[in-house]
Amino acid sequence: MPIQQTLPSSRFFLLLAVLFATLWFGQLDYRKLVKPDEGRYAEISREMVASGDWVTPRLNDLKYFEKPPMQYWATAAAFETFGTNEWTARLWTALTGFAGVLLAGYTGARLYGRTAGLLAAIVLGSSFYYFALGHINTLDMGVSLFLELALAGFLLAHRDNAGSRENRNWMLLTWAAMAGAMLSKGLIGLVLPGAALVIYVLLTRQWQILARMHWIKGLALFGLLAVPWFVLVSQRNPEFFQFFFIHEHFQRFAADGHRRTGAWWYFFPVLIIGISPWLNWLLQSMRDGLRSQGETFRPGLLLLVWSVFIFFFFSISHSKLPAYILPIMPALAILIGKRLATTDARQLAPHFAGLAVLSAGVMIAALLLPQLQDLSSKDTPPEMILAYARWIQVACVTGCAGFVLAWLQSRRGKAFGAIVTAAAASSLVVTLFLCGHNSLARSNSAYYLAEAIKHEVRADIPFYSVLMYDQTLPFYMQRPMTLVAYTDELEMGIKAEPHKAIMNLETFRQRWQSEPKALALLRREDFEVFARDGFIPMRVIARDSRRVVVAKP
Repeated sequence: MPIQQTLPSSRFFLLLAVLFATLWFGQLDYRKLVKPDEGRYAEISREMVASGDWVTPRLNDLKYFEKPPMQYWATAAAFETFGTNEWTARLWTALTGFAGVLLAGYTGARLYGRTAGLLAAIVLGSSFYYFALGHINTLDMGVSLFLELALAGFLLAHRDNAGSRENRNWMLLTWAAMAGAMLSKGLIGLVLPGAALVIYVLLTRQWQILARMHWIKGLALFGLLAVPWFVLVSQRNPEFFQFFFIHEHFQRFAADGHRRTGAWWYFFPVLIIGISPWLNWLLQSMRDGLRSQGETFRPGLLLLVWSVFIFFFFSISHSKLPAYILPIMPALAILIGKRLATTDARQLAPHFAGLAVLSAGVMIAALLLPQLQDLSSKDTPPEMILAYARWIQVACVTGCAGFVLAWLQSRRGKAFGAIVTAAAASSLVVTLFLCGHNSLARSNSAYYLAEAIKHEVRADIPFYSVLMYDQTLPFYMQRPMTLVAYTDELEMGIKAEPHKAIMNLETFRQRWQSEPKALALLRREDFEVFARDGFIPMRVIARDSRRVVVAKP
C-alpha cells in the first residue's frame, strides 16, 4: 500500500515533531567544544561581545577576515542573551539546521503534496550527514539554510500555479536569502544560485523566467542587506578587500596550499554515507528529477541541477572539506521524499533488511577497535579509543535493532511506520556517535586543561602560546593569548597588528625573563626540548596528552 494512504493523525505528527526537537536541541551542551572549528567560531563571537566591536571579527584579538560575520553576530547575540557556554555556541547551527528541515518539508508539500513534504523533512532530518552537521559548530549549516531558502523561494515563485503577487514576494525572499548566504560565507551566496539558474534556463529554454526575477527590487534589497557590512569593514580595515575577495575566494578555489586538497572523487563517499539511510532511493530520485515535467516550470529538474552543479563545483575546487556539499542535501531530500510518497511497503523491506545487516557488520568492526593499536597515539591514548568504541558499539546495536523493526513493519504493510522507525534509528545512531566523541575531549578540547589552570590565569598575567595555537583554550579561559613564532591562519591578523605577537623564540625568551609572572602553552614535544636545553625557567602547572602549561617560577 502506498505511503500516502497510511498516514496517521495530525496529533501523531505533533508528537513526532516535539520528540525530534527534543533530541535535536537537547544534546547541544553535552560535548565540549573541539578544535579547530568549534573553538574558533565560538571564540570569535565571544570576543565580539567582549570588545563591543561587531564590525571587525577578531580571533585571539587579531583581525580575522576568512568569513563574513552572520554566524558571529547570531552566536554573539546568543551569548549576550543566554550566557557563554557550549549550548549557545552551537545554537545558531542547530537552529538553522532545524529550520532547514521544516523548510524542506514545507517546500516539498507545496510542490508535490503533503505526503512528499512530510517525507522530505523526515529524510533530511535523519540523514547521517545533515543531522551531524546540525550539531557541530561550523559555518556550513547557516549558509546551507540561506541557500535552501533561496532555492525554495525561487521554486515557489515560478511554479506553474503561482500568481504575480506570489512570484514577487517569493522572489524578494530569494534575493534576501542570497544576501544572508553572502553574509554567511561570501560570494557563493550569489554564485551557486546564479549558476544553477543559468544552467536550468539553458537546458529548458524557459527564457521567460528571466523576466520574472524582479531584478530592480531584488538587487536593491540584496544590496541593502549585504553591502553595508562589506563597505564598513573595508573602511575600517584597508587590508580586508584583497584578503577576503582575492585570497579567500579566487586563490582558495584555484590554487593548492590550503591543506584542503582532495581527489576528484572526494565528495562521493561523503554523499554515500551522508545520505544514509536513504541511499537506496538517491539515483531513482535523481532520475525522476531529470524526467520531471510540468506545464511550464520543472521543479524536479531544477532540484537536480542545483544538486549536481554544487557537487561538481566543489569537486573541481582545490579547496575541499566534507561540509562543502551540505547545500545539496535539502534538494535531494525533497526529491527522495517525492519518490518515497509513491513507494509500496514491500519495496522498503529489502532496503531496511540490508541496513540491519550493515549495522551488524559495523558493530562487529567496532568490537575490534580496542585491539587496533595503531588507532591510538601519543595524543589520543588507548583508553580514550576504548571509551569511544563502547559508544560506537551501542550506536550500532541501536541502529541494527531499529532497522530490524523497520523491516518487520514494512513486511506487515506499514510503510510510514517503517520509515519513521528507520529515521528514528538513524537519528539515535548519529546522536550516540556525536555524544560518544566527548570521550576524546581531553585530547581534542582544552576544557579540562582550562579548568586545571584557572586558578593561575589572571588578566594581568601574560599568557604565551608558543609554536602552537589551540583553538578552544582562549574560549574556555575567556581571554586571548600572545602567539610566539606561530602564524598559520592568523598570519593576516599578525601582519596587520604585529605588536600583538612575538615572531621568534629569542624575543620570547627575553620577554619571559623580564616578566614578574607569566604563563605559556607548549606542545608536549616542545616542552621536552625546552626542559632538556634549559631554554627558559619554568614549572608545570597542568598537562594532558597533547599540551603542557608552564608558569615562570
